[in-house]
Amino acid sequence: MKVDFYKHGLSANDASAIAKVLETPFLTTGQVNRQVEGQLCAYFDVPYAVLASSWTSGATAALMAMGVGPGDEVIVPAMTFVASANIVELLGATTRLVDIDPDTLLVTASTVAAAVTPRTKAVIPVHLYGQMVDIAELRSELDRVSAPDQYIYILEDCAHCFEGRLGNSRPGRYSDAAAFSFYATKNVTCGEGGAVIFHDAKLHQAMLETRLHGMSASAVDRFRGGKYNHWDMERLGIKANLPDLLAALLPQQIETIDDRLPERHRLSERYRDAFSGTSLRMQKKIENCTDACHLFTIGVSPAVRDLAIALLNDAGISVTVNFRALPDLSYYRSRYPESEMSCPNAIQWGRQTISLPFYPGIPDDELKHVIDVVLTQIVPLSEKQEA
Repeated sequence: MKVDFYKHGLSANDASAIAKVLETPFLTTGQVNRQVEGQLCAYFDVPYAVLASSWTSGATAALMAMGVGPGDEVIVPAMTFVASANIVELLGATTRLVDIDPDTLLVTASTVAAAVTPRTKAVIPVHLYGQMVDIAELRSELDRVSAPDQYIYILEDCAHCFEGRLGNSRPGRYSDAAAFSFYATKNVTCGEGGAVIFHDAKLHQAMLETRLHGMSASAVDRFRGGKYNHWDMERLGIKANLPDLLAALLPQQIETIDDRLPERHRLSERYRDAFSGTSLRMQKKIENCTDACHLFTIGVSPAVRDLAIALLNDAGISVTVNFRALPDLSYYRSRYPESEMSCPNAIQWGRQTISLPFYPGIPDDELKHVIDVVLTQIVPLSEKQEA
């Protein structure tokens, strides 16, 4: 039986939103962007939102708006996708890799606080797989350990956590900025895309400029009123805006995102119930946290992880790895060799993790096939190695 890792929920009906954009003279960043940004502001209860061409470009533009550059340090979890750290490196700053909690697989406020130096300019906490880092606690710890003249920005990595909550708080409530991904496999998707939300007007205005070459006016503003309007450039920026052609796919998904969350929770619990009591490692559920359930991962013995992937593939099951720890990758191992010793939890998880097929609408017989293969082939393989 063939089991796909992921299938998006878009259909030909969604093409009508793109057709409406094609009827206008404006294909790039315009009124559809502003409509979606308004939706994001309402959903997350923030005053400002900016769409971007990807999580990477949006987060890069956000760090630029914060003034991150050479001489600065940015604290990043060692267990995350490479983009979370790459954006720091690309701006000429130094990445400070920190370890994760072995159970929740998230960074903790105390671990981050211990890594703060006088050069720390920002922290990028990652809401891995859909569960949230306690940002309120992190903000308190950063304020406690920072120097009197030092302000440390928090940029939340919410690529896995659009609809997640901790208590009653959604992403963006306690941070300076929160960055989201609308990549092809995300819970809200337009193929490629992202967004950043803010509370601060100056930071928002700065990112509007860093998102578009540093220009003081977007294309729609340069031609406002049917005539050309001059623009200026006061800061460096990149090309990070999202065209209306892609943004048009987002409104309906944002409107219905919470309606789809119970199905994600149901599928997650099917896996958890099936694997409970086995030797498989799973992310600990955080109390009072509403999990966005972006991925479902298991951990097996590192010695047999690649063999387990091969067995799953042989059974027709498509899987992936989210993620290898950054200190295990050649670039970061070479650039920050000390991180191999300081981040053992992240490295261990990165060497044993496997992401299983997981998406709303996965057929029940396919889900059962995945569970059966894991229980009959992967669990015994891992337990034999650990014995």
